[in-house]
Amino acid sequence: MAQIEFQQVGKRYANGHVALDNLDLRIRDKEFLVLLGPSGCGKSTTLNMIAGLEEVTQGSLRFDDTEVNGLPAHQRDVAMVFQSYALYPNKTVYDNIAFGLRMRKHPRQEVDTRVRAAAESLEITHLLDRRPGQLSGGQRQRVALGRAMVRQPAVFLMDEPLSNLDAALRVSMRAHIKALHQSMQTTFVYVTHDQAEALTLADRIVVMRQGVVQQIGTPDDIYERPANKFVANFLGSPPINLIDGLLMQGDNGLHFRCGDFSLALDRDVQRSLAGCSGRAVSIGIRAEDIDEHGDATDCALTGDIASLLPVGSDQFIGMQCAGRSMFFRVDKERACKVGERVTLAVNRRRLHIFDQTSGVNLKAHNA
Repeated sequence: MAQIEFQQVGKRYANGHVALDNLDLRIRDKEFLVLLGPSGCGKSTTLNMIAGLEEVTQGSLRFDDTEVNGLPAHQRDVAMVFQSYALYPNKTVYDNIAFGLRMRKHPRQEVDTRVRAAAESLEITHLLDRRPGQLSGGQRQRVALGRAMVRQPAVFLMDEPLSNLDAALRVSMRAHIKALHQSMQTTFVYVTHDQAEALTLADRIVVMRQGVVQQIGTPDDIYERPANKFVANFLGSPPINLIDGLLMQGDNGLHFRCGDFSLALDRDVQRSLAGCSGRAVSIGIRAEDIDEHGDATDCALTGDIASLLPVGSDQFIGMQCAGRSMFFRVDKERACKVGERVTLAVNRRRLHIFDQTSGVNLKAHNA
């Protein structure tokens, strides 16, 4: 197995573009680590460096205690699953899975044993005689997983493997990948721009933006305690509601003000923001962090419903408040109609407060 460590690793191209800037990251042995971020953030570059497909132009990349900067890809004991499946169309499923083992001159009986064990694990034994063109997208992705599994690699790399699948298949394939990691007990590094995949699969998530790491933490850390406004906005569906304003000192302590809109802060929050009166901030309220039946006037949002979005188990209401369009999740049984004026109490303990200039989460920074 393998621990992977990036020590001040950078990637700069000949045209001056910096794809990755001073990455310090330790991926633990047998960990499931997800690299998350928008297109162009450096996550695939990071994955390709591990695979040996991209050159390290600064710093040191190490597997356990060995630097692998110049080590060729075929000597790194890694297996990779691509977004495009990359299957041989003229070969059967069996031959696609067996191909890498045959190239490495494994005995025929060992090849057969590994291929059939992987196929059974992925529930594709009945497909072994078919060709990729006869398979669905989900089946082809399982074949690609099987081809990597039989290698029994020290590191398992996945580059957006589910992005070509429909929503229902993505959910079922996440469960397969999670089970695969638990059974193989191998280091997994997984690249995605889908926050639902990251939150579902990861032991830890690395959120990236423009080649720079924004935050590293467990799914709960990243979602509940985002390091900055970018992280808070990137995770969550619908995105977090943000309102710009000022922190002001009043009779009942520190509160947030935006024009005529005022929101009292929780006592614990006030203690973490001591000395911040007069500071320009953005408050963040997640869609679920309201009490639709609350009536506390000092921590409530009042506005007109502009849209209704039923999603089966719940419904989202879009409302205009404090000059902003916001979305909140309410019970599906609640009778709502467009144009109705509603008041929703805010869970003050779960407010996120960001510095307007730097975007830093002040609650987390001052805790």
